[in-house]
Amino acid sequence: ATASRPAEEEVSSDSETESPLLGRRRREAAEEEVEETPQEKKLRLAKQYLEELRQLEEERAEEEEELEPADLIGNRLKEDVLEQKGRLQRLVAKDVQPPDPARIRVLRGHQLPVTCLVISPDDRFIFSASKDGSLIKWEVDSGKRLCVVPGGKKGTEERHMGHASHVLCMAISSDGKYLATGDRNKLIMIWDAATCKRLHIFTGHRDAVSGLSFRKGTHQLYSASHDRCVKVWDVGENAYVETLFGHQDIITGLDSLSRECCVTAGGRDGTVRLWKIPEESQLVFSGHQGSIDCIQLINEEHMVSGADDGSLALWGLTKKKPLVLARQAHGEQDAQGLQQPYWISAVAALRNSDLLATGSHSGSVKLWKSGEGFRKLEHLLDIPLVGFVNSLKFSAAGDFLVAGIGQEHRLGRWWRIKEAKNSICIIPLKQKTTASSPESPGSS
Repeated sequence: ATASRPAEEEVSSDSETESPLLGRRRREAAEEEVEETPQEKKLRLAKQYLEELRQLEEERAEEEEELEPADLIGNRLKEDVLEQKGRLQRLVAKDVQPPDPARIRVLRGHQLPVTCLVISPDDRFIFSASKDGSLIKWEVDSGKRLCVVPGGKKGTEERHMGHASHVLCMAISSDGKYLATGDRNKLIMIWDAATCKRLHIFTGHRDAVSGLSFRKGTHQLYSASHDRCVKVWDVGENAYVETLFGHQDIITGLDSLSRECCVTAGGRDGTVRLWKIPEESQLVFSGHQGSIDCIQLINEEHMVSGADDGSLALWGLTKKKPLVLARQAHGEQDAQGLQQPYWISAVAALRNSDLLATGSHSGSVKLWKSGEGFRKLEHLLDIPLVGFVNSLKFSAAGDFLVAGIGQEHRLGRWWRIKEAKNSICIIPLKQKTTASSPESPGSS
């Protein structure tokens, strides 16, 4: 009964009467907690955090045999502070070499174009979805399909386990527990990422769900839709929280990190927006000429976006205009005798680093290096891939990049590339070793 009702109408658990036994247990638990003062709790948690860090860094030191564990803990704490401030920028782009095309793995399983994908936080699994409504869990090492949830026919939503329309977006929680998928039929489905068992359906959006992101370190989920609004959900509690309004056109993409805010791309309204959830306020950024189709946060203070005018923009959250704008980032195509830029259909950023990737239907994925202070964009190399690149994700460790390829664009059917394969491509990013010469082979 609750599945057919809008999420906003779901009965809140606050309205249930509490049994005397449960009340007594709660009071006893509260009394036990009182024995520890706030200062003692802070100290205990700090000690626990440092101990966990020490163990992690000792394990890493054993592998690398370089620094003392004490130095490693200090470095790690410095990195954590910089990450929170949005100033951490690991310089990894200079070490990336062009991948050997023979080592790019192509995984086939979806009948129609792949529209979205995510990588599990431990880099062991990839989840992908398609216009055929199917959902697949892949093992990275073997390339095997561990789980397939097929798409259903239109109108079979009540009986069918999975989606019965195009899946447009997906997100995975930072602990790897929950997977969320959103479709053209206004539904958000929540899955157990380990078993691919469906847990909940969230309803409430009035049009296609086009963007999803879990807030890092929590089970709070942000969703964006073609109905122009952003909704906030608590997946752990199976609850709807609130709705935010502001965009003047369909929202095409959304991302978030650990702060209580998210960023969205507003399609043809030409704006990127930062939503501050507690303050119920938003910041509006503008700089692209065309429809802004994809967005990704690089760190807590910077983001990258791509548009159908072929431009790629780097933003700082303190400036309303792009810090740098690369026009016609994928070059131009001849469409019906007119020269038009290739649309940027996907962007990816290796978190807290200077390495970016962009996808289009230009025949290649491009890797970019963002310069000091995110004020420069330097093209590094091209990775040949035929088809529409509808989704791009770096592994957490940065040692591979995954592309979701389709014969058509994620949001429509403007063109079709017949020779493209609807697939997942795993692209190894070989880091240069210090022993090798600084001269890298010419990019293809």
